[in-house]
Amino acid sequence: MANPVVSMKFWKPGTEGPGTAISEERQSAAEASGTAVIYNPHTSLSIEQQRQRLPIFKHRNHILYLVENYQTVVIVGETGCGKSTQIPQYLAEAGWTAEGRVVGVTQPRRVAAVSVAGRVAEERGALLGHEVGYCIRFDDCTDSQATRIKFLTDGMLVREMMADPLLKKYSVLMLDEAHERTLYTDISIGLLKKIQKKRGDLRLIVASATLDAERFKEFFNQNETEDVTKDTCAILTVEGRTFPVDIFYTLSPVPDYVKATAETVMKIHQNEGDGDILAFVTGQEEVETVVSMLIEQARLLARSGMQKHLRILPMYAGLPSSEQMKVFERVSHNVRKVVVATNIAETSITINGIVFVIDCGFVKLRAYNHKTGIESLVVVPVSQASASQRAGRAGRNRSGKCYRLYTEEDYESLFPATVPEMQRSNMAPVILQLKALGIDNVLRFNFLSPPPAETMVQALELLYALGSLDDQCCLTDPLGLRMAEFPLNPMFAKMLLESGNFGCSEEILTIAAMTQIQNVFVVPPNQKAEAAREQRKFAVAEGDHLTMLNIYESFLKNSKSSQWCQQHFLNYKGLIRATTVREQLKKLLTKFKIPKKSSEGDPDPVLRCIVAGFFANAAKLHYTGSYRTLRDDYELHIHPSSVLYGEKPPEWVVFNEVIQTSKYFMRDITLVEPSWLLELAPHFYQQGVQQSWNAKRAKVS
Repeated sequence: MANPVVSMKFWKPGTEGPGTAISEERQSAAEASGTAVIYNPHTSLSIEQQRQRLPIFKHRNHILYLVENYQTVVIVGETGCGKSTQIPQYLAEAGWTAEGRVVGVTQPRRVAAVSVAGRVAEERGALLGHEVGYCIRFDDCTDSQATRIKFLTDGMLVREMMADPLLKKYSVLMLDEAHERTLYTDISIGLLKKIQKKRGDLRLIVASATLDAERFKEFFNQNETEDVTKDTCAILTVEGRTFPVDIFYTLSPVPDYVKATAETVMKIHQNEGDGDILAFVTGQEEVETVVSMLIEQARLLARSGMQKHLRILPMYAGLPSSEQMKVFERVSHNVRKVVVATNIAETSITINGIVFVIDCGFVKLRAYNHKTGIESLVVVPVSQASASQRAGRAGRNRSGKCYRLYTEEDYESLFPATVPEMQRSNMAPVILQLKALGIDNVLRFNFLSPPPAETMVQALELLYALGSLDDQCCLTDPLGLRMAEFPLNPMFAKMLLESGNFGCSEEILTIAAMTQIQNVFVVPPNQKAEAAREQRKFAVAEGDHLTMLNIYESFLKNSKSSQWCQQHFLNYKGLIRATTVREQLKKLLTKFKIPKKSSEGDPDPVLRCIVAGFFANAAKLHYTGSYRTLRDDYELHIHPSSVLYGEKPPEWVVFNEVIQTSKYFMRDITLVEPSWLLELAPHFYQQGVQQSWNAKRAKVS
């Protein structure tokens, strides 16, 4: 069979060289007979029979034996073995949920916690939120009396420890997808090791698809007891139910992987047999761009009379849960499902029916530069482990194909594994949580992968400047303790807690909720000029934060209309989510007795309150036209999505975050007065700002 993606010039290593005929690829029985792909090969079987067909079923007794006899069990389960859905049920059936005890399962991502909880509830014939429930940020679907199997994000587990440091209600905790090594997975591992010393009855299961099991075993076997030879940790490997996957590489590097992704999807659709497509790109903006391009091309195909239709679905962390669930829905035999996703679909979730995978070769990671104190989102090449995980998504139901939009030489030069998030993150939120949990000496905390010392020092300095730590490095009461309770960055927490003093808590609640949406505006590729005109209607001269406030208030005035959002190119689903987040944050302010006040249209109190939280993220205009951070003189630029982009640039600004693409761009920017920085953060900026301000005045005179 000829190479299906002619324009991309893919080739499959191991076959004849590029430019010669590629040997016929394998076909599944379904392809050979011409029948449609079945969504679930065991759909006619009962739930119990389906469960017994999973590879993990034959290890059921081994798992229960190891959990009974070892404090920690490391399970290396290949993709598709059933570990996420079955192990919690085995534990419940074996009596680990008797007498009101709970089996907890952590997931690194919200969508995984919700989707796996839904599947387990379905298998047990239970109503979701009763016997089986989930708890994610801003959404708790559990019953404190009835829930026995609880799925939650690892961040929510750390928050639960603040209320119950020994996690007394849990009999077993399973850390799923531990190989992702997210910030809160690593914190959970360190904290659970401490809890196990106090609670010998607490069992821990560390489960993953690809994991350095020996490293985990060594970590959990390190103890201060006399009997150092005794193993407290065991390892079990479970094979997966995967089919062969053909890997194809490009002959030369791709200049634009976003465009190439859309082209490859269409070539597969036009030239390949049945089977759904999963395409990986780096972020929400790229997902939406590819989805728009594909919808446009799919319409043209439909007009040309092509029988098979496309159902194109986005998948990213910021998508509302109801929208995320659509990727799991079945489609009819004459429809091909195309899921355009970030790395959320790499390991956390399993979408049945995927036969073709397109890997752009990049991923967006959070990276922290301790020298500048700037945490930014950076697009970097994937690791070899991630590339393998992505390819494995194609081999779940039958033999599949993975198209990598990079050369084989590029693959060989990739890092073997992704750097743990702990070693590339701002540690301020982590230290705040650890302090709230009573861990005073955070520098001596038992990290699985210790963060750089400079990062820890920088975080302590920031928390001290925010007022959450005192001179003895202890949490301040009440500010520090309250900041630790917010499921947000410490800067946002400080801004919210100070809003009552500035008399603008209503506005700050809205701004904090709106900044949790990745993209407020939706810009179709073919309507950029029209969208820009509409967006200017909401623009406020003071910057992005007050523009967001303006958008939210207009959204409410127009009765939360989806049609109104469409007319003004606004993200309706995102705005609906902002209303939910705002209500949750409002409850916290009520709990802390922060007065509900409005500035009644006066922007100054709102801007000053933003400075009270984000003074560390301040920058001034440089004579070159770029900006420089006040603290480190680091070069930054205004992001093109900002309402201040293209306008006369303000002299002094504060920003929420930095994104690195071709340059370092500030996102969510507000103009400020330098006197506010001196007034609201004199301990942080006194010398630097005063000198700059004096120099400026001297220049003016």
